[in-house]
Formats: sequence, structure tokens, C-alpha cells
Amino acid sequence: MNEITSNDTRNIILDVTEKLIYKSGIAATGMDLLVKTAGVSRKSIYRYFANKEELVVAALQRRDVRWMNWYRSEVGKAQTPADRLLNLFTVLKTWFASEGFRGCAFINTSGETGDAQDPVRLVAKDHKQQLLDYVRELCTEHGAQDPETLAKQLLILIDGAITVALVMGDHSAADNAQCMARKLLDL
Repeated sequence: MNEITSNDTRNIILDVTEKLIYKSGIAATGMDLLVKTAGVSRKSIYRYFANKEELVVAALQRRDVRWMNWYRSEVGKAQTPADRLLNLFTVLKTWFASEGFRGCAFINTSGETGDAQDPVRLVAKDHKQQLLDYVRELCTEHGAQDPETLAKQLLILIDGAITVALVMGDHSAADNAQCMARKLLDL
């Protein structure tokens, strides 16, 4: 029998929320649009999420886990620590060229919130901290003298490349960022 379970319904709601928010932003993603696109009742949404903010936070948290797993996996395919650091940007370039690329969901949604303590902003901050931690891990494996500072510099290059790729439509932003990373790494 093809019955939809409550977990399936929750996942459908989260999938649709994430896609709509990534495409158009939080403000443009109203509950009516979510209901219509997900094919579920408003009551179903509120069964799982107390309000829109809680739904958005849950969708972003799920995206964070999936994106970080994907990024780590792709970057980790490089053979040496130095190559993995450079691969941070090669992987980004592939993402930039993918269908539906709309920049960083976490930067985008942070731009819609004014309060630094807003739950959406806190999810974005957590995502960036995880990304920084990962880059620091790679810098440590590479044997950098100051992995913390280098990781912070590389994070700026990563987020800068993402932003330039989105705003300017320039996928070579990843190549330019990688070139700057080579200088920071003395490669």
C-alpha cells in the first residue's frame, strides 16, 4: 500500500519550504504558497511546526547538514591536504554551474533578518561556524602555522566567491578565489 506516513509529510513540507525559500526568500514564501506547493493542509504544517519561523529554521538546519555532507565529501576526494584546500574552490565552481544555483541559502536568509539573535540568523551563523571549523581542520592537516587565521581568510574567499558568482553571474569567481588561496598557502 502507498500510504504517506507522518514522517513523509514532514519531509515533504521541509523539502518544499527549503526549495521555495532558496528560490524566492523567506518573505516571498507565504503559508498559502507552502500549502499549495506541498499539497498538504495548513493544519498538517502546524501539526509539525508551531509557526513559519520554526519551519524555516528546521528547513535550513536540514539544508545545512546535507550541504556540509556534500561539500566535505566532494572536497575530500582530493589526495593531499594542499589539494583539498584548493578543492574547496573547485567544488564551489561545480556548484555555481549547477541548475538552480542561487548563492548561499544562509547568507541569503540572513539578509532578510535584522536581528542578530533571530533564529534564522543563528542557523546561518552555526552553518558558517561549521564551515570555518571544517576549513580549519583542512588547514591543520596541511600543517599551516596559524590554522585559525588561515581558515578565517579562506572562509572570506569562499563566501566572497559564492556572492560574486550569484550577484555577477561569474562562475570564474571560484577560480579567482582559488588563485588568492594559492598565494595564502604559498603554492
